[in-house]
Amino acid sequence: MTKISALLLALIFGSAVFAETCNVIVKRYGELPGGEAVQIYRLKNANGMIAEITNYGGIITRLTTPDRKGRQEDVVLGYSRLEDYLAATPYFGAIVGPYGNRIADGKFELEGESYQLTNNSEAGGVPVHLHGGTKGLDKVLWSGRPSVGKEAANLVLNYVHPDGAEGYPGNVRIRVVYRLTNENELEVSYRATTDKVTIINLTHHSYFNLHGEGKGTPLDHLLMINADHFTPITSNMVPTGELMPVKGTPLDFTSPVAPRDRIDEDHLQLKLGGGFDHNWVLRRESEGLELAATVYEPISGRYMEVLTEEPGIQYYSGNFLDGSLVGKSGANYEYRSGFCLETQHYPDSPNHANFPSTTLKPGEIYKTRTVYRFSVR
Repeated sequence: MTKISALLLALIFGSAVFAETCNVIVKRYGELPGGEAVQIYRLKNANGMIAEITNYGGIITRLTTPDRKGRQEDVVLGYSRLEDYLAATPYFGAIVGPYGNRIADGKFELEGESYQLTNNSEAGGVPVHLHGGTKGLDKVLWSGRPSVGKEAANLVLNYVHPDGAEGYPGNVRIRVVYRLTNENELEVSYRATTDKVTIINLTHHSYFNLHGEGKGTPLDHLLMINADHFTPITSNMVPTGELMPVKGTPLDFTSPVAPRDRIDEDHLQLKLGGGFDHNWVLRRESEGLELAATVYEPISGRYMEVLTEEPGIQYYSGNFLDGSLVGKSGANYEYRSGFCLETQHYPDSPNHANFPSTTLKPGEIYKTRTVYRFSVR
């Protein structure tokens, strides 16, 4: 591409960065109530796959993948307008944290000090801290820096979570990098440092439907989760502290199975979760990227693999979707019309010494990666 062509496209779209095989186009997405400008970044790889990401909440608003006939389709739930994300969203496509998932009553102790986080949710009549609180990382404006190479289009997002916000100790510097590669992989890398001892558990909250956004239920997808155990929950949807075998339960996804075949079984854990909303304890042989889950949609042929460095994964079957939210295609998001696979440390880990630690101290670096790899079969 010539410099003149790149300049013309930049004038049309706002700004752009190009390489021979990938590109990133930046456009104004809107503004926050305080007047701050919000951008949206369109990452495109050499195969025509597109990820659109806004620097408000690091939200993936669009993710296209091909079916077995090569037709691209958006496979994540969400909105087309910033105003809709500001009005009502169940964390569609967002970065969540500083602590993703639930902490019982928002309470924990670190080095002899007691902390109280904002309780912004409840289950079974019991308050919980969920996904970073009232104003978590999904509701803040990140600084964005795009770049491209021959093998990937990239977006670097940075944010400093201030000491005391939502009750968290420490000024925590967080960097999240999205990479859309020519292997049809969306890689999400997280990095954080702190000036006070704190807790951290970052994850990503896209709702997937491999039929296509707004097209029926993904409960007929074939799901495999690479885990022999899960963390059972109480009535407030917080782990008991046990590790329970999946064998002989509806939570056994060690071989591919359609969730619809299990989700309505008469089992206490499904009743407590309102369906699947649990953390699975992943089989791990190293500290590097390993396969956590696969999802296959037989009609389109779309196949998604989730690889991670994390010890756990939350499979959430969209139990709180109720048809009241209207998505970007004009479809109502009905009950269980999208699912999440959130790679993570376990929920409520600070209150369970037997769970992997989520403590971050000054001088330490929190780093982790997750890859969503798309192909067809």
